[in-house]
Amino acid sequence: MTDKKEDMTDTPPVCNYEGSDYQTSFWDEGGRAYEDACEEIALKRLLPTGGKLMLELGAGAGRNTPRYRGYERVVLLDYSRTQLEQAKQRLGDSGEYIYVAADVYHLPFVNGLFDGATMIRTLHHMAEARLALQQVRTVLQENAIFILEYANKQNLKSILRYLLRRQSWNPFSPEPIEFAALNFDFHPATVRSWLQLCNFSVERQLTVSHFRIGFLKKSLPLKLLVFLDSLAQLTGDAWQFSPSVFTRNRMVGKSEIPVEGTFFKCPACGVALEDTPPDLVCATCGEHYPVVDGIYDFRRAAPAAQE
Repeated sequence: MTDKKEDMTDTPPVCNYEGSDYQTSFWDEGGRAYEDACEEIALKRLLPTGGKLMLELGAGAGRNTPRYRGYERVVLLDYSRTQLEQAKQRLGDSGEYIYVAADVYHLPFVNGLFDGATMIRTLHHMAEARLALQQVRTVLQENAIFILEYANKQNLKSILRYLLRRQSWNPFSPEPIEFAALNFDFHPATVRSWLQLCNFSVERQLTVSHFRIGFLKKSLPLKLLVFLDSLAQLTGDAWQFSPSVFTRNRMVGKSEIPVEGTFFKCPACGVALEDTPPDLVCATCGEHYPVVDGIYDFRRAAPAAQE
């Protein structure tokens, strides 16, 4: 740790859902019941039976949070405060949930704090995905489980479009493709290599949302599509050609053991903070972090790109 403030000028841009009705427009009313049900099945297959403290990265409005019921407490982290406000309205303000506004490149937690973490539909917004994964690794305990979902560039639709010359980028090449501003697809082999470099062991892979095609979702019963997808998911360790891939990863190697009673750290200098709402003050560098309506706000001067 150091008492020198980080230089934020090189911080990657952050995708900001502030003020967005994403939960309502995309999930509740956007015809995504199929995708949501498939993801629920994948999480059931990959989640541990229980744990103490889960970090949900990119929690949004808390769509997946109730699915982590095996954990004693869940920390919902998102860059958007309004998304966390929606999550708080949905889930309540009991001690079971902790709401934190921050960016993944500067996680405000002491090292080795969590025994579980998830990042679902979030990595695809990361301009520096490997850096984000490195940050996640620092806050996990030894043997912690990290469930990651990512958007797969090597999906059947992109392969077909490439072969028919209706798409210029190569789905088989290892580099990420930014198909829209701060929206990236990744090659499975590249993601696996990043995870390994960050000291994660990939234990299992599931391919998800195989039938994410408009006419299929309109033509076939939801239960049938979800059942077919649940079967197809099991091929994930053999090949990955679906638009979404879930991986269960275990943190290997030694991790720091946090000092008893510590939880938050200053994103600017890395020193442990006293949890003193309504304002957390770093005794080393003087940064202030407010707590308003039960939401901790650790956002700093990172450039934010609107969704």
